[in-house]
Amino acid sequence: MFASVLSAAILGIEVRPVQVEADVSNGLPSFTMVGFPSAQVKEAQDRVRTALKNNGFQFPPKKITVNLAPADMKKEGAGFDMPVAAAVMAAFEMIKPQVLEGVMMSGEISLNGEIHEVSGILPMVLCARDLGCRLCVVPYGNLKEGRLIRDVPVAGVKNLQELMQCLNDPEPYIQREKQEEPEDGRKRNQLDFADIEGQESAKRAAEIAVSGFHNILFIGPPGTGKTMLARRLPTIMPGISFEEKLELTKIYSIAGLLARDHPLISQRPFRSPHHTSTAYALAGGGRNPRPGEITLAHRGVLFLDEMPEFSRSSLELLRQPLEDKVIHIARVSGTYTFPADFMLCAAMNPCPCGYYPDLNRCTCTPGAVAGYLGKISRPLLDRIDISTEVPPISFEQLHQGKRGENSEVIRSRVERVQKLQRERYKDMDIKFNGQLRSSQIDRFCPVTDSGARLLARAFERIAFSARSYHRILKVARTIADMEGEEKIASHHIGEALSYRVFDKESVIK
Repeated sequence: MFASVLSAAILGIEVRPVQVEADVSNGLPSFTMVGFPSAQVKEAQDRVRTALKNNGFQFPPKKITVNLAPADMKKEGAGFDMPVAAAVMAAFEMIKPQVLEGVMMSGEISLNGEIHEVSGILPMVLCARDLGCRLCVVPYGNLKEGRLIRDVPVAGVKNLQELMQCLNDPEPYIQREKQEEPEDGRKRNQLDFADIEGQESAKRAAEIAVSGFHNILFIGPPGTGKTMLARRLPTIMPGISFEEKLELTKIYSIAGLLARDHPLISQRPFRSPHHTSTAYALAGGGRNPRPGEITLAHRGVLFLDEMPEFSRSSLELLRQPLEDKVIHIARVSGTYTFPADFMLCAAMNPCPCGYYPDLNRCTCTPGAVAGYLGKISRPLLDRIDISTEVPPISFEQLHQGKRGENSEVIRSRVERVQKLQRERYKDMDIKFNGQLRSSQIDRFCPVTDSGARLLARAFERIAFSARSYHRILKVARTIADMEGEEKIASHHIGEALSYRVFDKESVIK
């Protein structure tokens, strides 16, 4: 007897449908799996056979062959357990093979027949919707995640007995504990810009960076608030649309990082990998590549604290995704593309001890300072639009305890500026000034005569690269938008130039 059911394989962040076929015939009793399964997938035959036996499903000794089609694509993960079990039960006529038509399923089965949650359920349900499936069957632990997609019925089952009942009569399991997922499933961020005392210039730079989606670097001694500023950047970012929430949830589902009770990602991500993280951890990888920190920061902030402490290879791999907003990973099995449209925020000390240029406290030699700063390559620095100093806080500022503007006030200004940019670029494939390409600079960054003269004088004194020139104009464009100006004036250029700390002779020695 032959039977088949749909499942799905995850390749990078893409989902490919897999037809799980089972055939039972006379011959030497055996259980064979074909169709390019990995060792982990092959283990399903022992899990399924033992789980069926432990749940009272008796079947005669036959030759069982399971095929995972297409055979030219390697299958990874434990999610094929449930479709294999369903196809085998249908092949033995424990259930009618017709009940598997138009059904997609995924889940891991334990030896006692319980069905455990797996990663990647949301993209699987999206795939089922695109294929026009009539039903998705998922582990009960993944039910809330699967129901984020409302265009296809999703049923959750806890064990093999429920799986059989669900396939024969799915309606009770579709309606099981059905409730609307709250729009904001996660606890709101309690951080606020008002917590930061002083540092008005750094907060101004942060607002400009978020308004135009520019990359930013904070430079200053330890304890001046660099990390506090970085962690509060998401609080002044505008909210994300439902489509963006689904996009982020899909990424986190594949990475296995979704919360069971509140699976919908409703806030912009903030990722802060440790400086010991490898290049693979940042970019993603593995035999079947999974998202790395760069992709997990998509639509949000990637924060690199103590940036020079990261390995050179880890930092240099940022160059391509900062330009292309995607990251490509090549493997023998194929090339995978991951989204990487993030805002880079980095923090660093001006020297190894952290107190340069205060020579009364700094104990570093000029060579040590140069070596420390030299860990970050010039091509990478050119891709950072804003680099600003975060100086020590005075006793008076700390003692007064004066609170500044809160995140809500700043976010309202950011939303206004970003709305202006979306209207300007509505017929283009970009949304923010920070995404402008060099070919678009002349069109969207008109400069007044006085501004052009100031820019020319700056180039005479500091050897800017062509990329730095474009970055200065893009930041100046954002500053002008914040003031509602159509043309970029000299004071806009002047402020943008002030955010090129690494280009000043007083910093690089």
